[in-house]
Amino acid sequence: MRKLFVRLAVGAAFVAAAASAHAGQTLDRVIEKKAMVVATNSGWPPQSYLDDSNEMVGFDIDVSREIAKRLGVEVSFETPDWATLTGGRWQGRYDLGVGSVTPTKARAQVIDFVGIYYYSPYVYVVHKDSEAKSVTDLNGKVIGVETATTSEDFINRRLEIDAPGLPPIEYKLEPGEVRTFADSMLPFDDLRLGSGVRLDAVIAPEQTALNAIKNGYPLRSLEGEYAFREPLVVIAEKVDQDWTAKVGSIIEEMKKDGTLSTLTTKWYGKDYSTD
Repeated sequence: MRKLFVRLAVGAAFVAAAASAHAGQTLDRVIEKKAMVVATNSGWPPQSYLDDSNEMVGFDIDVSREIAKRLGVEVSFETPDWATLTGGRWQGRYDLGVGSVTPTKARAQVIDFVGIYYYSPYVYVVHKDSEAKSVTDLNGKVIGVETATTSEDFINRRLEIDAPGLPPIEYKLEPGEVRTFADSMLPFDDLRLGSGVRLDAVIAPEQTALNAIKNGYPLRSLEGEYAFREPLVVIAEKVDQDWTAKVGSIIEEMKKDGTLSTLTTKWYGKDYSTD
């Protein structure tokens, strides 16, 4: 019995040690290396983009740098395609994803939602000369959306946001045709050519639309007509709950001390951080 007990104890200790070695693997790696790799976008102003000096800048970049600062580590950026960023199974290539990702039920199966760090209302954008005044005026029209995003899910009536307390999604628009684009700014490039030339409207985050208008695009949003309001989350691979919890607590600190309010106002001219 004593030998059996010793063997069982040794076996239990081995399992516990193996579990301990597995738990915290991302957190341990980041702290040990004093470096964090963030997956994000390189062409989505003002969230994240390359400036004239070929440096990554934007709201998501500032958020990433602040998280790294509070962890006491350096940060570098990788820019995988959107499906890779949101698809999980990173195999240690990235430590975090900070790319204004919407928490959907499908994504919850493959990635961890570390924490909501701001919200984005999606708007209907038309050319400034468009006669459209309401969503019903866009029924049967050609609508542009970025592919593999919540705007595409919304226009196809399959959007399932995985966050508590949000009102149900209302689908008011019946498009005649949906055109998808690989980049967030490409639909606006088509819409700027004129109402109905290539597109009649674009569904996009209000922040992206305002940035396009600020940069001279002859566009406007339909007043008082939001498609939906989505929470945006920092994401992580499903391998380390300690890491998810640690970064989640930092995001909560940034929300409580006003950092996220300051950063959203800096980049968007408006506080989008409040719940």
